[in-house]
Amino acid sequence: MEIALKILLSMLTLICLLGGTNLLLKGANSFLPDKLEPQRVLDNLVRFLSGIYFSLGFLVAWVIYDFDHQTELLYFIGLVVVFSGLGRLYSRIKVGSAGKYFDVIMGVEIILGLAIITLQYFR
Repeated sequence: MEIALKILLSMLTLICLLGGTNLLLKGANSFLPDKLEPQRVLDNLVRFLSGIYFSLGFLVAWVIYDFDHQTELLYFIGLVVVFSGLGRLYSRIKVGSAGKYFDVIMGVEIILGLAIITLQYFR
């Protein structure tokens, strides 16, 4: 149980660090049409949230390092991951699918978060 939880947390660490770095460097404007004027407020918000996403990777890495002393924090991390997937689901409902890749990521986030919570519960 603990090994499976550490593997999932390691995957989450990589996702947060790599995904956060990617979005911090690209910003929102890299996803918008070239003809569109730079969206400064949107870019500011995307980079702000990317910083939170990136820093979550360090938090999860610390939890892996201090694994034997962590209990409640793992539930919180699982909830963060579940709600990130639910945010994507809400976006899909409100504005439509962003594509198959993002739909798959949404499912992975929800399942990964629930798996972290479940494994921690039975640990």
